[in-house]
Amino acid sequence: MSIEFRKISDFDRGILYQLLVDAYSFDKKCRECWDKDWKEFDNFFFENLKIADQYGFITVLNGKAIGHISWNPRNKPKYVEIGHNCIAMKYKGNGYGKKQLSEAVRRIWQYENLQKIIVTTNELLVPAKRNYESVGFKLVQQRKNYGIGAFSGDFMDYEMKR
Repeated sequence: MSIEFRKISDFDRGILYQLLVDAYSFDKKCRECWDKDWKEFDNFFFENLKIADQYGFITVLNGKAIGHISWNPRNKPKYVEIGHNCIAMKYKGNGYGKKQLSEAVRRIWQYENLQKIIVTTNELLVPAKRNYESVGFKLVQQRKNYGIGAFSGDFMDYEMKR
């Protein structure tokens, strides 16, 4: 099995959205709640391909897109925040999410003087929590989720310091 990390610009508009829909297909409430945000995310990156290629990538297995990850560098050197990070349902549980996250962390640490990487997930996403912890992120706080996505449980904030 050949895994690679490719530029977002190598793919057609809609791939980020479709991977998010697939990755969260285990609970229809996810799509009902976040569908609009996922479409806006996909549109933003495909309207700003230079940003997309610099701050994210698509994970490809044997030529097929199976996931993606992106990050927001606007608060560096204090921190960089990981944004969307997903693996398609068919490929979950095989270590691809850890490889994707590890590659993103490697790329992010290349920023000079960066103090930490942060990410927020929620209680619904138990595999995500395990994934972040497996590469060295530490839980720093849990916050109540009062928004439209409250069904997904409390927010869980993680960080990794240099």
